[in-house]
Amino acid sequence: MARGGPDDRGAAGRRVADGVRAYRMIAAMWIRSTMAYRVSFALTTFGNFAATALDFVAILLMFSRVDALGGYALPEVAFLYGLSSVSFGLADLAIGSMDRLGRRLRDGSLDTLLVRPAPVLAQVAADRFALRRLGRVTQGALVLAYALWTVDIDWTVPKLLLMPVVLVSGAGIFGAVFVAGAAFQFVAQDASEAQNAFTYGGTTLLQYPPTIFGKELVRGVTFVLPLAFVNWLPAAYLLDRPYPLGLPGWLAFTPPLVAVACGAGAGLAWRAGLRTYRSTGS
Repeated sequence: MARGGPDDRGAAGRRVADGVRAYRMIAAMWIRSTMAYRVSFALTTFGNFAATALDFVAILLMFSRVDALGGYALPEVAFLYGLSSVSFGLADLAIGSMDRLGRRLRDGSLDTLLVRPAPVLAQVAADRFALRRLGRVTQGALVLAYALWTVDIDWTVPKLLLMPVVLVSGAGIFGAVFVAGAAFQFVAQDASEAQNAFTYGGTTLLQYPPTIFGKELVRGVTFVLPLAFVNWLPAAYLLDRPYPLGLPGWLAFTPPLVAVACGAGAGLAWRAGLRTYRSTGS
């Protein structure tokens, strides 16, 4: 089987560079538009912060009645919550607009993106870039800071190095889910709610300990849709907790590999979905 030569790799590199450049330009345009109304931006960002904070308020209400949830104390659950929220918040900030693809497919406005000299994925991802989503990231970061301050972790060099890797890898995994969900909309035409079940629903699931869920569900989010690598598996190592399903400890260090694999799979799904697209006028 013939392998891609230097020209093929160079062309792929140029496409990636073009995509990054287009994404940066479109996102910057929307940021300038947003900052033209600073009071509105501040209010919507605070609203995003407050709305997402209600999730953690619900957890606090639970712990007003119990001392532990699935064997996890409040600081440990806050740690899971913080890891999941920050990772998802970063992905949502970067490419959360992917769930708007269904609307473009229905009204035919995707056609305008196809004729522009820029990768369609970059254009869809940066479409209506919402800086207000920083509210979710900030709220998650504050909960994570509280958890790190109160949780009892025996910090070692590997654990310290793993923390930022987990956050970036988790954002990559959620980002892949966003792209794969958008690719599915080419087939379903409007599957944004189904996509949200795996993105927004997934981060809500990960905010709670795996010990409160059935083994079949834990297997599903480990081996089918690998959301467990966002926080459950690395958190088991960081908190010195038993691993879900009795999995080996070295899996705690594999989130970057899982993120790359998910990204590659989502990219293939996106290209396949885009090839099946037929304009509303065809």
